[in-house]
Amino acid sequence: MTPGEWGLMLLLSLLWGGSFFFVGIIVKSLPPLTIVALRVSIAALVLWTSGRFTGVSPRRVLSAFPSLASMGFLNNAVPFSLLVWAQTHLPSGLTAILNAATPVLTVIAAHFLTQTEKMTPRRIFGAALGFLGVGAMVGGDVVSGLSGNALAEGACILAAAFYALASIYARRFRPMGLAPIDVATGQLTASSLMLLPIAALVDKPWTLPMPGSATLVAILLYACLSTALAYIVFFRILSGAGATNVGLVTVLAPATTILLGALILGERLESREFLGLALIALGIAFVDGRLPQMVAARWRANRLGLGAAED
Repeated sequence: MTPGEWGLMLLLSLLWGGSFFFVGIIVKSLPPLTIVALRVSIAALVLWTSGRFTGVSPRRVLSAFPSLASMGFLNNAVPFSLLVWAQTHLPSGLTAILNAATPVLTVIAAHFLTQTEKMTPRRIFGAALGFLGVGAMVGGDVVSGLSGNALAEGACILAAAFYALASIYARRFRPMGLAPIDVATGQLTASSLMLLPIAALVDKPWTLPMPGSATLVAILLYACLSTALAYIVFFRILSGAGATNVGLVTVLAPATTILLGALILGERLESREFLGLALIALGIAFVDGRLPQMVAARWRANRLGLGAAED
């Protein structure tokens, strides 16, 4: 990736890391489906109303709406709902860490579903390390039985699988002539149409108490920054760097979430959860390839230097 794409990646990690923190506040006052429906509908409204400045094209969005609806299902409706429900049982930091399995699952899915991102021995090793990291985090709960936490952790992994499929599916939009803002707006509009009636039927939000000011502010930041702006950045990275690279953001995001959760929500994570994140990060370093190549190059340079000194 270019330095500019890495800069966008860091911005996206901050935006998405903050999303888990915002949910940690909102979920104390509202049920999951209502939270997700508000997230996507407010974000879609923001993108449409700012379309004059961002360049969203209603004609392009409408022409590709069936594909954008599929993207909204894979990338918004299902994983958002799974993660918010999981966060009713888990700390925001742990939810973000489990979501870091996304690039590992993306590597596996891309091998079978694409022609250009096939697995290599290095990537297989990286994927194995990533799964060891996930196992380090959820293994104890699975061994002790299907507790509420194990089910919530499983929901996070399933959400990561949907994100992996979505990042591969999104590759089709560039040849269709869609700009990143078109894809972001279209998928959020489609997921709003899916989730609003379901949330109304299941949660009956008009019967719920009015949330406090902190919750309302968190909802607006969650929708505007962690969704509307985040997806503009996401699709811009995806169009240039590919599905595997953009998935790396899920390893960067937990650091933001853990810091915010610890400082403001008073959350604490166990040592096995940090071990799991370290294994996932190491696995993704092998998937990405640059770090092992740099280490190997440095080792060869040192060996050559040592050999020259001995001569």
